[in-house]
Amino acid sequence: MNPTLLVTGLLLCFSFSAFAQESPEDSRKKGFITRYINKIFNDTVSQEKSQFLFYPVMGVRPETGLEFGVVPLMVFYANEDTNNRLSEINAYAFFTFNGQYGLRINHAIYSDQDKWFFLGDLDFEQFPLKYYGIGNDVPEDNIAIVDATQIQIKERVLRKVLDNFYIGLETDFRSLTNVSFESPEDSDQPLYIELPFGAGGSTNFGMGIGFVYDERHNVLNERDAFFSEFAYLNYNPFWQSDVKYQLITSDSRFFTPVGKNDVLAAQLIGQFNFGGDVPFNQLSYLGGESIMRGYFDGRFRDRNQIAAQVEYRFLPLKLGFSNRIGATVFTGVGEVFDGWNEIQMNNLKWSAGAGARFLLFQQKDIFIRFDYAFTRDGSNFYLSIGEAF
Repeated sequence: MNPTLLVTGLLLCFSFSAFAQESPEDSRKKGFITRYINKIFNDTVSQEKSQFLFYPVMGVRPETGLEFGVVPLMVFYANEDTNNRLSEINAYAFFTFNGQYGLRINHAIYSDQDKWFFLGDLDFEQFPLKYYGIGNDVPEDNIAIVDATQIQIKERVLRKVLDNFYIGLETDFRSLTNVSFESPEDSDQPLYIELPFGAGGSTNFGMGIGFVYDERHNVLNERDAFFSEFAYLNYNPFWQSDVKYQLITSDSRFFTPVGKNDVLAAQLIGQFNFGGDVPFNQLSYLGGESIMRGYFDGRFRDRNQIAAQVEYRFLPLKLGFSNRIGATVFTGVGEVFDGWNEIQMNNLKWSAGAGARFLLFQQKDIFIRFDYAFTRDGSNFYLSIGEAF
């Protein structure tokens, strides 16, 4: 989630309880909400036990105005065995007074002995999308607002075949319906642009194969591991798709400890579409809360994308009054393009920023992150649970 301004009622209203331990008698005298907050922040749950967190959020976005939502999070080990990898299920449901709403669910679930790995996302949104055009040199102000109902269900079902190496099925369902292109709110001129391919809506299903090498034990905050995913997806009318094209994606991540607490992390991703026309909403794009932070989702979009980021994490900082406060600094570069000849080193998009961390689940080494990122276009705030990658 990446509202321009985001406030969590749980964290803001009850932050003082984060550092306070209390007796059982004192706890019984307090209300349910205060007891719940104290239980979360004091984190007395043993490491192998599952944990569930539920908190409200409130935010403001240029597209929606005031936004309200809730965030449930569950983390657990299969069979409560800490030799297994830590699994997580995270969701975000929101609504606005403008009649917009959405639900996003992502998960990374490992079975017992990590034999199976289920990795996926589900997004449902009735939500406006800023449209700037297609290419790496589009105007700084969006040229249209796209209002539509969007559904994406992306799932990987992977089986371990060697130590840390998984192979399996990858699927991707995309639906864009009830589409309308409108003039930006700050414009009193009628909309006059060449509508992109897919402007009338589309429903597409891609199926393919994925290869994953995964050394991670904690997907929300890895400290010493290597992860790499390579996937091939075929969108074909045979799979009930409106279009025919193919997609190759790669995502590699490197984590190494520095000293006792610090972590150096790096990520390189690529997305390459070929073999046919691609609907505008399925083109590769820069921006969001995970990579190229600071850019609005879809600020730049085209058939292909390459992006990289490096992050140095202080988890936690060496402070005398608390061992639960952390920080990070990060930077990234990336580009979208139709042909490789369009990439120019002196014109790469960049982002940079810094963030604060609070150690939420001490036994499981999970932090809440607050990042501030800036780019040539401007800046954005991000608040989430777990690191960006």
